[in-house]
Amino acid sequence: MRKRRAAFVAAGVAAALVATTACGSSDESGGGDDADYAAKPSGTMSYWGFNNADDVGKARLDYAAKQLDGVTLEADQTNFDAQKFTTRLASGSVPDVVQMDRNQVLTYAAQDLIMPLDKCFEGNKVDPKERWYTDSVLPDVTYQDKIWGVPQFYQPPALILNRAVMEAAGVQEADIDTSNPEKLLTAIGKMYKANGDVPATLGLNPEATGQINLWIAGQGGRIADESGKPTLDDPNNVAALELLKKITDAQGGFAKVKSFVDSFDKFGEKNQFVANQVGAEVDAQWYPNVLSPFKDQVKLSAVPFKDKSGNPITVAGGGTAFVIPTKAKNPAAGCKWALALTEQGSWDAAAEARAQTVEQKKSINTGLFTGSPAADKAIREKYVKPSGNADFDKVIATYYEVVDKGKPVGSSPAGQQITQEMLNAVSATLLGNKPAQQALADAQTAAMNAYNTVAGG
Repeated sequence: MRKRRAAFVAAGVAAALVATTACGSSDESGGGDDADYAAKPSGTMSYWGFNNADDVGKARLDYAAKQLDGVTLEADQTNFDAQKFTTRLASGSVPDVVQMDRNQVLTYAAQDLIMPLDKCFEGNKVDPKERWYTDSVLPDVTYQDKIWGVPQFYQPPALILNRAVMEAAGVQEADIDTSNPEKLLTAIGKMYKANGDVPATLGLNPEATGQINLWIAGQGGRIADESGKPTLDDPNNVAALELLKKITDAQGGFAKVKSFVDSFDKFGEKNQFVANQVGAEVDAQWYPNVLSPFKDQVKLSAVPFKDKSGNPITVAGGGTAFVIPTKAKNPAAGCKWALALTEQGSWDAAAEARAQTVEQKKSINTGLFTGSPAADKAIREKYVKPSGNADFDKVIATYYEVVDKGKPVGSSPAGQQITQEMLNAVSATLLGNKPAQQALADAQTAAMNAYNTVAGG
């Protein structure tokens, strides 16, 4: 058995590198390289994922099970845990398919602890470039010219606007333009209100930490290059942090902005749009679902985030992927199951289930953003109809406008650690502890150390 020193990025707020010894050779993986992916699946297949599945998840699971007729499915429907996965890998007792966040996939790929899936796609006549968004979703699971995961979901961010706040301040939609910092800052200043030195209404909640990749993409930056090496000290990243500092400084400073945002009733009846606590906010596509019950209490609109050239852009986010460990006992069945979950029939079943839920709750159907352009288009055409609320329909349409404009900022085997170092740099810069260039230089040094550990650089 070939022994390797493997490094994993543990899930959590403070992503940490945990070294462990594991076996990682695909020629010992239970026949992964020799699996007949074109054959009818048989035997028993085990999977780890779908904890607390909702209406969409249950419909997809039912659909996939029907596509694997004759295969016995065994489920571990708990949350993915890096330490648990490490233990299972070391013992050789692993499921055939594991669901995890996409930013974890390349960590295991670099250690040969999961299988490349190119043969899986080929054997099942699936063209990844047709099934998934090539500029946003696929890069998350691609490393050294191989694809290591079957991706699902994609929650693009855009700007939701509070027209009530904007109109009171004399601000127009065209003023919320991230490609024109001077115009944007002027609009923010008009909408910003404070009680003493405490924010009462933000002109713009930039989600500086939660959506940092969007601001980086807007300035033409990257967090990793094509090979996966960190690029946190990219001059364009410096420009992104400097712009964010201007935005937060114009609204009382980052510490006060963050404290104010943390106080929002984000999921409740007194959320920041109902309470007029924001004039504009960067939000992922799922958030309109939260706002839909309050559609009659708010005046909303939305605009795309724009890069410095004025082009609408977005970035991938909110997605997971299915991977097959190198020691999977039934990789052929695992492959077919993962592909069944992400094919058109599965998404049709999910969309029908969601439509029934929406009807029962008398809510608004905002669509499903699946990670697949064909599925997104079909679901929108069949289920996303005029709601009777023009404001809300504009918000939904904006997310559909940007979904195919994803811009990659880089993915890496040390992706979680790179992200954490970037967040450290953001905080240090916005709090005024370090200039952006120094904060990112320090972050780059730490990220390179993590990359070298994980990828053996």
